[in-house]
Parts: sequence; structure tokens; C-alpha cells
Amino acid sequence: MGRPRNFETDTVVERAMEEFWTRGYTGTSPAQLAAATGVAKGSLYHAFGSKRALFDQALARYAQMGVAQAEELLFQPGNAIDRIRVYLRETVDSDVAQPIRRGCLVVNTVAELGGHDAEIDRVLRGVEQSIVAVLAARIEQGRRDGDFGSDIDARAAADFLLNTSVGLRIMGKTRDTEELYRIIEVALTAL
Repeated sequence: MGRPRNFETDTVVERAMEEFWTRGYTGTSPAQLAAATGVAKGSLYHAFGSKRALFDQALARYAQMGVAQAEELLFQPGNAIDRIRVYLRETVDSDVAQPIRRGCLVVNTVAELGGHDAEIDRVLRGVEQSIVAVLAARIEQGRRDGDFGSDIDARAAADFLLNTSVGLRIMGKTRDTEELYRIIEVALTAL
């Protein structure tokens, strides 16, 4: 019988998420994960099975947080365009404020692992679709409220906004806030 765990799984997953977010999947070693989480490598592997299994849980946690933040920001009272602006600006502000501009763990993972692993592609696509669904729901609400014309294709507009957000997350690694805000304003004119 093994020793009981002396760590909180959610805390370990969140600390691993931060490490993967900063270094990427391939750039994060088991020793770095052990140091970041405060859990010995053997205990990490015993608890999670593999580096990949821990990464999968970290990515799922990140996605859950991202969808919750999108819902919170987009569905506060106000005009749909204003709420979308707030959502995109918050993305920029949070990226630019970091001491190391990491961008988005999902976007980084698409760039690093996308197209090389069918399972990770499925997971990443699911995360993207979750965000698109939230954006489309807010656009539909905006259409009903008169913020958009009745002819707006909420799904296509949401895909466009996801694409804009992805670009902002990448450009946020090197560009300043005002440049990124200008991109947001141009994107909003397309709606």
C-alpha cells in the first residue's frame, strides 16, 4: 500500500498549468514540474500517470477558466459591442501586464503541438468551440436587443472574434497596448 498523498491535486494542476504556460509542453521538464509544484517527480507520475496526463489536466483547467471569464465579461449588462470590447481589451491587458508575456496556453499549444497529435487537436478544437459558443450567444443576445442587424451570422462573427483574439494573444507578446486596442477597434467595425 502506497503512502497517502500529501498535496492538493487542484493546486498541483494549477502550478503545472503556470509552468506549461510559461515554457510550453516540450520545454517543461519533469524536474521543472516537480520544482514548480513542490511534489517529487515520482509522486507526480504516480498521481497523474505521465507528463502528458498532467498537461491534459492543466490545459482543461486553463480552458475552464477562460470560458468562465468570457461568460463573466460578455454577459454583464450593456451593449453587445461594448461587452465584446471589454472582453478583448481584458485579454490584451492581462497579457501585457505579465512580467513574461506568455500569451494564451491554448494558442501556444496549437502552435506547438497542433497538427501532430489527433487527441490534442480534438481537445484544442473543443476549447475553441466553447469560446465560440459563448461569443455567438452574446452576439445573438445583441441581435435580439437591437445591437446588431437581424442579418448578422452569429456563428461566423464569433469565429471572426476568436480569430481576432488569437491574433491579439500572439501579437501581445511583442506589441504595446495601444496598438492592440487599435486592432480591436478595427475588428469591431466588422460586426
